Amino acid sequence: MKKITLLLSLFGLVLNSCKNKEEIETPIDVSVPVTLTSIDASGISSFFDLNATATYIVKNNIKANATGYLNSVNVTSNDYVTTGKVLFTLKTREAKVLGNTINKIDPSLHFGNAITVKATSNGYINAVNVQQGDYVQDGDVLATINDANSFAIILSLPYEFKKYVTVGSQLEAILPDETHIKTTVYKFMPNVDATSQTQNVILKINGKYDIPENLIVKVRIPKKTNPNAIVLPKAAVLSNDTETEFWIMKMINSNTAVKIPIKKGIETEDKIEILYPPLSSKDLILVTGNYGVADTIKVKVIKK
Repeated sequence: MKKITLLLSLFGLVLNSCKNKEEIETPIDVSVPVTLTSIDASGISSFFDLNATATYIVKNNIKANATGYLNSVNVTSNDYVTTGKVLFTLKTREAKVLGNTINKIDPSLHFGNAITVKATSNGYINAVNVQQGDYVQDGDVLATINDANSFAIILSLPYEFKKYVTVGSQLEAILPDETHIKTTVYKFMPNVDATSQTQNVILKINGKYDIPENLIVKVRIPKKTNPNAIVLPKAAVLSNDTETEFWIMKMINSNTAVKIPIKKGIETEDKIEILYPPLSSKDLILVTGNYGVADTIKVKVIKK
């Protein structure tokens, strides 16, 4: 019985020894899982965004052309009208009192017919100041029209940035709903705000868009453009703590990446121009798994 127990103990020790030996001999995968990217040669532009306001520059006042009583009011606020549309009719005091009597004497005179007041431009009625039956004086403002042809975006441009904006240039405006529209620089206003030292710039919108007045938009102003730039995602570029040295991790074979010092150029929110060294479209660069690694590392590519 003692011999059997001893044999079983020895057998267990042998099995445990073999198991430990297998565990020791099993290689550990020390490869860093990474994802890769390649260069973008479509160019890059640096820019800054400034707030601007959509507005009607010209507001036409529709005035009474005679003294009398308003016979009809044919519009309300926010109506869109076209040039020549009859907005109001009015009758003079004399016409209202004597019109029928004189017309009976001589119908050809048409005395007492209503006087029409018409729209002088296309646009939206901003305000109607009167109602039917009101007595108005010649020259009284009856309504205001926002001239549709004067709709523009007004950019308050800090004077030190004037060098980046020229008349006739194209600028991109971004609406709050992320709609991007093109605008053309139409003119600079001739004065600068004394407090903010900003100069108003009128931007005309290219095309037709349903944009309400007083909407705040962002205008993107390019500072520098390089159409032939070699560009990488910002996550692919690493730096030291003082940001005086920059580098990327570049694949040299299927499972090894090495540190490559670089020189940066134009930088945006998500991209960086690489000025040096030259890179080709075949080069594969680590975009994740590259942080805090050695100069040379073994990698396991999980996504290209």
